Amino acid sequence: MKIPGSTSRHIKCLIIFSLCLGLIFLSGFFQLKNKNYGILKRHESLLIPSMPCHAKTNVMFLKTHKTASSTILNIMFRFAERYNLTVALPAGQLLHLGYPKTFLTRFVEDFQAIGQNYNIMCNHLRFNASEVQKVMAANTFYFSILRNPIHLLESSYVYYKNDVPAFWSSKDVNEYLASPMKYYHLADYKKNIYARNIMWFDFGYDNNAEDNKKYIQAVLKEIEQNFHLILIADYFDESMILLKHTLCWDLDDVIYFKLNSRSQDTFQALTPESEERIKTWCSLDWKLYLHFNQSFWRRIEETIGLEELEKEVNHLRTRQKELMETCLSDQEAVGKDHIKNKALLPFQSGATNILGYNLKDDLDNRTLRTCQKMVMPELQYMSYLYAVQHPHKKRKKVGLPLLWTSFQEKMQLRTPN
Repeated sequence: MKIPGSTSRHIKCLIIFSLCLGLIFLSGFFQLKNKNYGILKRHESLLIPSMPCHAKTNVMFLKTHKTASSTILNIMFRFAERYNLTVALPAGQLLHLGYPKTFLTRFVEDFQAIGQNYNIMCNHLRFNASEVQKVMAANTFYFSILRNPIHLLESSYVYYKNDVPAFWSSKDVNEYLASPMKYYHLADYKKNIYARNIMWFDFGYDNNAEDNKKYIQAVLKEIEQNFHLILIADYFDESMILLKHTLCWDLDDVIYFKLNSRSQDTFQALTPESEERIKTWCSLDWKLYLHFNQSFWRRIEETIGLEELEKEVNHLRTRQKELMETCLSDQEAVGKDHIKNKALLPFQSGATNILGYNLKDDLDNRTLRTCQKMVMPELQYMSYLYAVQHPHKKRKKVGLPLLWTSFQEKMQLRTPN
């Protein structure tokens, strides 16, 4: 017997049950869809290539002393020519940007006319952030290079032996380090900057400052704020790969021939005691080096990775070897007395024998231009760029033969076969 109204109640319950089941199904569907969409999005981000980077063309390189910085200067000059960039060159007959004086804008040629429109700054200067920022654009990339102070001081001793009073009286670097205060007099500190904490000085700080932990930490923090990257000369090829990645440059932009290096017979062997003494005598440089050596390798691991780094270093060395085989008659650097073209003779200093290169005789004009730029010593290249950028200014007197002595010769060289 049917109860009145029971049928309609059953129908309503069935409808409600169906609706609930449908909602549960739809909820699961949308959750699955959202989940799959998230997965698709993640895979999509892996498949879509990242936007290509653009080469940085506003670059300031703080050229420190005896740190392979002349080789980097050559890299910077070649890059500037490739992209037709304006270089902040020393004013008038200056060979450096006022060094060892603290940098001022008046040390840059035509600063009053050009203003903050220079692209490249890389000649020696003693860093002064506020003045450099008046010359370089707001988006400028700042970098520098450091070297293990143990090797640096030995190199500095030999190179500046005849120029630095602190080095004059000692027979060799070990004798100097046995009792440095016997030779190093604070009254002559301006003449003795190469004898102690020279990198600290180049960054604009007091190289005779007390080794105070709080002071050192403040300086390191300020350098980190002023510079985007600090390279390490002891790992030069690795530094070039990191620089290439960071600036978004091509491999050929960082290919180099080692410049301003010296012959092996001018090296002085440091005793283990001398090496330890350098860490104390140049303690500011030593702590500067230790700090940025750590950050250098940390940066590599975070951006490139050691496995990829090794591959790219090998590519760089292969390309370097190719260029040496193409350009050089001797396949290597030669002593000063064996450099045939005296226009390619590097500046010689102290007891050093600064090496240079001989180019092959049968190079076509295009290859010759490339090879000449690769081996051109610092002073000659700077003088050449100065003549190109400031043709109406008096030519710099660098005290060395120049590769191009006239505008006509320069233009003739630039005419391809």
